[in-house]
Amino acid sequence: MTHSPTGAAAPGIASAQATAALTDDQIRARTDSYFNRTRQIVSHFGDCEVTYAFFLRCPVISAPGIMLEWLKNVMAERGSTYTVEVLHPEGEWVGAGEPLVYVTGSFVHLADLETLLLQKLGSSCVAALRAYQMALSLPQARFLAMDARHCAGYEMQELMAYAASVGGRAAQKDGAVGFVGTANDAVSAFFGASQGAGTMPHALIGYAGSTVRAAEMFHQTFPSSDLVVLVDYFGQEITDALAVCHRFEDLARTGRIAVRLDTHGGRFMEGLNPQESYAVVNRHAPEALRRYRSDRELRYLIGTGVSAASIWKMREALDGAGFEQVRIIASSGFGVTKCACMADAHAPIDVVGTGSFIPETWNETYATADIISYNGVERVKIGREFLFASARNKKTAKETP
Repeated sequence: MTHSPTGAAAPGIASAQATAALTDDQIRARTDSYFNRTRQIVSHFGDCEVTYAFFLRCPVISAPGIMLEWLKNVMAERGSTYTVEVLHPEGEWVGAGEPLVYVTGSFVHLADLETLLLQKLGSSCVAALRAYQMALSLPQARFLAMDARHCAGYEMQELMAYAASVGGRAAQKDGAVGFVGTANDAVSAFFGASQGAGTMPHALIGYAGSTVRAAEMFHQTFPSSDLVVLVDYFGQEITDALAVCHRFEDLARTGRIAVRLDTHGGRFMEGLNPQESYAVVNRHAPEALRRYRSDRELRYLIGTGVSAASIWKMREALDGAGFEQVRIIASSGFGVTKCACMADAHAPIDVVGTGSFIPETWNETYATADIISYNGVERVKIGREFLFASARNKKTAKETP
């Protein structure tokens, strides 16, 4: 009998391709060779029960779901019993070096799984923390995961979508709207949805020849869908946004139109320059201009691309034309720092489309596992004694009044 963590699996976990069991031959080919040799040695000299501790060296949000589901499926195929102790439930903050999970079972059946288990743990936990921080910075905004094009293959895409969903749910517990969906059908189940959400690409506007014509084509093809229009293709964001709203005035006045700002970082949005950008932010959030701490933060406030100034400028233009119900979707580099800057400027963003929860510094995602007991006897390499269950118990006892 296989033992797994108590409680229902998070949405999308059971159907994820990354959780499908591999054959022994596939595992042997993909794991580090010294684990294969270790398995052979232990098989020859006698199996024992071991406990693995899994941890990361930086603070994260716990996101072990894909790893544990894969482990469950592999151990079921091997007919091997094991137990799991999840020390930090999914969505919980975990300090640097704190063990997330203990896995106890047969050394023969666990030895060759370590490499693949670690691949399915570290990046999800780091990305979940980034998604959590981003969503919490802009608690009133809805976030859409748009990470697929930045992923190195489909397994990474599943890991990142899962991470965004975990970080989003953690943020929701703290009062944020969080990540509510993804732009990709295949991973939409992680968000409790049956399909991805999306608008129109720049390619469609190029094909149509004008932003208004692209909107007409979209609406004619998908009349029941809300109309979300990219407005930066021709460098006249405000002009084209208002033109679409006037063309579909009924939709605009009933909240069924949104404009997406995706202006690239090499130019200012229509109607802005350094002086006007400063003036716009100064009208709405002067304190933000007095609090920035770096050139990067200042650029997010009043610089080129999708800045706080550009979002406020678009909001002013829409409201001035009587289109207060039209929503603004912002994309282009919305990572942790940019989201925080937008929050400081009170930027009126309704939806953020982003894949920037993908970790920037990849070596932060390196998870580690150590065996901490052999047949119930605690033993680990010098320096990792903090992973012992006994060490955790002592720490808990000290912290308990």
